[in-house]
Amino acid sequence: MTTERGDSLGTRKIRRKLPKWSEVSPFLGFKKPELDPVERRLQKALTVKDLAEAARRRTPKSVFYYVHGAAEGELSIWRARDAFSRVEFEPRVLHDVANVDTRTTILGKEASFPLILAPTGFTRMMQHEGEIAVARAAARAGVPYTLSTMGTTAPGDLQAAVPSGDNWFQLYLWKDRAATKQLIDQVRAAGYDTLVLTVDTPVAGNRLRDTRNGLTIPPSLSVKTFVDFALYPNWWANILTTEPIEFASLKSFDGTVAELVGKMFDPSLSLDDVQWLRDEWEGSLVVKGIQSVEDAKRVVELGVDAVVVSNHGGRQLDRAPTPLELLPRVADAVNGRAQIFLDTGILSGADVLAAVGLGADACMVGRAYLYGLMAGGERGVDRMFEIMRSEAVRTMQLTGVDTVQEMRGRVTLRA
Repeated sequence: MTTERGDSLGTRKIRRKLPKWSEVSPFLGFKKPELDPVERRLQKALTVKDLAEAARRRTPKSVFYYVHGAAEGELSIWRARDAFSRVEFEPRVLHDVANVDTRTTILGKEASFPLILAPTGFTRMMQHEGEIAVARAAARAGVPYTLSTMGTTAPGDLQAAVPSGDNWFQLYLWKDRAATKQLIDQVRAAGYDTLVLTVDTPVAGNRLRDTRNGLTIPPSLSVKTFVDFALYPNWWANILTTEPIEFASLKSFDGTVAELVGKMFDPSLSLDDVQWLRDEWEGSLVVKGIQSVEDAKRVVELGVDAVVVSNHGGRQLDRAPTPLELLPRVADAVNGRAQIFLDTGILSGADVLAAVGLGADACMVGRAYLYGLMAGGERGVDRMFEIMRSEAVRTMQLTGVDTVQEMRGRVTLRA
């Protein structure tokens, strides 16, 4: 059946007909429904911010904001993220970018992407699969993972579970140097070859969100936290039916968390202590928490292998220097004598490439993978890698570079 109708001016006729099924059916290709709720949730996440939103909906408020929040007025983390919003790439067109290479070298080993998973404490509190799930995802992705001294998995247990991973260990130099040496010996015996010394924690930062949300570590029940946890029965059931959350590297410690922090964070830490560790540790040594050019130069002169320009994710000193803004000056001062990693505010693959363009060899992320972990466990961390790598590849192609190293000189920060 066909019809004819003239337009409003009567100058042409439009032939119309009823479409055949064969012409309609290609438009009715309904997507097969995903029955796995975790996969369905993760497929909807197109950015790390989407993973954060999925994590927020599945995790008790006090636990989620332990990850998401920062110190005091949270100006440091806001400024760090704002700095990435001021990044401007310099695209070059008419360049073959059919195949781009995201590989790089981190402390002498090939990595698939200039990314390192940063140390995070109490990881099993965020999601019961914890550090081992994160390390497995990192090994599949071909990037290093850093286990925290404040982790909920022991160094030997993680190494045994993920022997193929490039596993690092993060260390605080305790007031009790004999106990510190015992932990170093334990880490060495487990097969680790890289230590990350955190130096920006002479005392704990003032994390007001945690106080207001009634969070204790490990989590304990008060009226406030009971109501909070009761709204998330899956999280609570997983916590109750798996191994108790504890400081796995510190099982012998007998005392409160406050006492533990007082023992662990040493306000008298100095360059002499870094030198002691350099003499004690034969493997790669990374110093994390550099916030000035002068400090970068001082620790590099002691023979460390890398520095991390970081303000601890904004979780220590509020109004601290913004790492991305500081990065080019540190890179000039270090001048290739050690590798430079950047931490704080990184939420996309484009952010990683921006840091590389401004002088970093790689970036460290903590919140990004914890959002994935809370959103979907080990598969959520895999999804974080998928998102960030696809963002990086697309950014490289649109910028007109073949390798991540070619990003140097192609990035500026707008005023």
